[in-house]
Amino acid sequence: MTAAEYKDYYTTGYRTDVDRITIEGDMVSFNKDGKPMAGQYSYDGYEVLTYDKGNRGVRFIFEKTGGDEAAPQFIQFSDHKIAPEKTDHYHLYWGDDRAALLEEVTNWPTYYPASLSGDEIVAEMIAH
Repeated sequence: MTAAEYKDYYTTGYRTDVDRITIEGDMVSFNKDGKPMAGQYSYDGYEVLTYDKGNRGVRFIFEKTGGDEAAPQFIQFSDHKIAPEKTDHYHLYWGDDRAALLEEVTNWPTYYPASLSGDEIVAEMIAH
């Protein structure tokens, strides 16, 4: 890939219109343009995915059981891990179609714990 192609790939991959996500127990709040929307979610299983390059990933899936109508029906967490292990970031996917979210592989909004500094996030991204 050329430098321009890499830039386009990562610009598309990291693109999101959600500024912040807060998770407290089973409540997930999305902040978009400074406006919050929240939902209550329960675990809905997981799917192991095999990508075109042959690598695998797990999506942990949660379904909305209450909250704001505008909150997505499903949230899927991907942390690059197949086995239980601490992770430094998550790729989050959300929407109203569980199966369609499993097919999303070009846009992977990435979120880090609020406790990490900018320098720590940069170091984690470089190591990724």
